[in-house]
Amino acid sequence: MKHPLRAGHRLRLLEGGAALFAAMAQAIDRAQHLVHVETYIFEFAHDALQVAQALERAAQRGVTVRLVTDAFGTPKPPAEWRARLEAAGVQWRVYRPLGPIGLLLPRNWRRLHRKLCIVDGVLGFCGGINLIDDRDDVLLGRLSAPRLDYALQVSGPLLDDMQEAMEQLWWRLQALSAARQRAFRAAWQALRSGLPQPEPWPWWEHPVHPEQPQLEQTVQGAAAAFLLRDNVRNRHDIERAYLAAIEQARTEIVIANAYFIPGRRLRRALVRAAQRGVRVRLLLHGKYERFLQYHAARPVYHQLLAAGIEIFEYAPSSLHAKVAVVDQRWATVGSTNLDPVSLLLTREANVVTRDAAFASLLRERLADLMAHAGERVDAVRLANRPWQQRLLDRVAFGLMRALLYLGGYRY
Repeated sequence: MKHPLRAGHRLRLLEGGAALFAAMAQAIDRAQHLVHVETYIFEFAHDALQVAQALERAAQRGVTVRLVTDAFGTPKPPAEWRARLEAAGVQWRVYRPLGPIGLLLPRNWRRLHRKLCIVDGVLGFCGGINLIDDRDDVLLGRLSAPRLDYALQVSGPLLDDMQEAMEQLWWRLQALSAARQRAFRAAWQALRSGLPQPEPWPWWEHPVHPEQPQLEQTVQGAAAAFLLRDNVRNRHDIERAYLAAIEQARTEIVIANAYFIPGRRLRRALVRAAQRGVRVRLLLHGKYERFLQYHAARPVYHQLLAAGIEIFEYAPSSLHAKVAVVDQRWATVGSTNLDPVSLLLTREANVVTRDAAFASLLRERLADLMAHAGERVDAVRLANRPWQQRLLDRVAFGLMRALLYLGGYRY
């Protein structure tokens, strides 16, 4: 693994935005020096408001607060909240403004999809949860039940890697902003600030926030690592971590993933695992959102079901999770879908761990969801759908492959 696992982490599993937002707001309210947030979607409404309010309070009391949102995921933040945060002193940058032709320009497909927060370098959050209320959905509207999603609250040595990644992106955005204003000296200084530091502050010397509460669903002393996917140095790190874990699986693989269209290598690894007797179960998003995401996944279902892999679609609401457990000894929580968008184009971030206690905790939760909230996909019923639906599946899968080929990607 490019980033080896290190011991000494505290990991807390958070299910749903309500849990994450409360934990983030509490941590931000204790911040003394720096709060740094990256998110794809920031909806300034309902439960997510508590994070916006905490950022505002922190900046008002003199804490350095940095916020990065994606231009496509958060296209039109409310003018009131932009004014409030800027008046409080929050430094807000937008990742890759789309320009007049938007996503028609292929380079604009490369989005900021990771969801990260770090507070004073001592407490971090990483996962798949956007800053949007659990019952609000950009495509599906107001949901009847909360969205299923996960994040981690983490402390320990990997926070140095997380902070370095966020700092590098921040100073790159600062440099681009200065360059657009022809402030080239400031742009150069920003680029230099974003270079990796030779001697990072040791994690064991970080100050500890006072009155930090004991956390439920928390494991101590876990071995963990922070993995990135970008378009420069870390193109395949997260995919390789998945592949290594799947190839080494001996008893069980459990994956919950929102947009599941794995490439050939991942598909073959899952099929090989099933063929050698590993029980493979997938909990996937079953709601129709977009043509390509929905229909292009169905041909993949056929191949996996034929290999004996069990597929369940989450029934109560939308599923947005991106988590996995292998043999109750390896687990990951992050922002990465197992689809071409996440694995080839967008900036992603995952935490992986080999802590057996954490892996067992996550596995038991996913197994319970599959048993009581998942609708099992039947191979015969899938194959016997109306021919029009099956034709759309083939068209979508072929179109996806053609777009990737034209973009120069092998998947």
